[in-house]
Amino acid sequence: MDKDFKKQEKRIESVFPKDFEDISKRTETIEIYKTYLESNLTFPITLTGIEDFDWEEFYIFGPGDDNEYKELKKSRPSYHDTFNMIRVDNYYDDDYGLFAKVTRISDKKRFQIPLADLKAIDEKSNNYQILDDYSVWFVNY
Repeated sequence: MDKDFKKQEKRIESVFPKDFEDISKRTETIEIYKTYLESNLTFPITLTGIEDFDWEEFYIFGPGDDNEYKELKKSRPSYHDTFNMIRVDNYYDDDYGLFAKVTRISDKKRFQIPLADLKAIDEKSNNYQILDDYSVWFVNY
């Protein structure tokens, strides 16, 4: 296994109690990860999307109209946008995990976006690594 992956795996495992055997994604582990993030992230965090958001796929990869896409991006968050993360939202679910409460920098509109879809812009920050670890855990475990 790649050394960096092994390091990341150890960081992810360290989020959970030592005697915790199954760290797969479910309500209990999402709650543990939420507590960890709230204790370890430094807010506000400047973020952007990792890749296109679910609603954008129809326009980016499908038959969606470019003009309609441009219009919708005025009222919906886009993975191209830059956001300030205010906090981890109290709401979460098993399909999308934790949500970030964010404000789009360009127009101050507020959104609730799945945290696994976001990354910190400052790649050298602790926040970047913490959020990347969360995304990897959420997608792969």
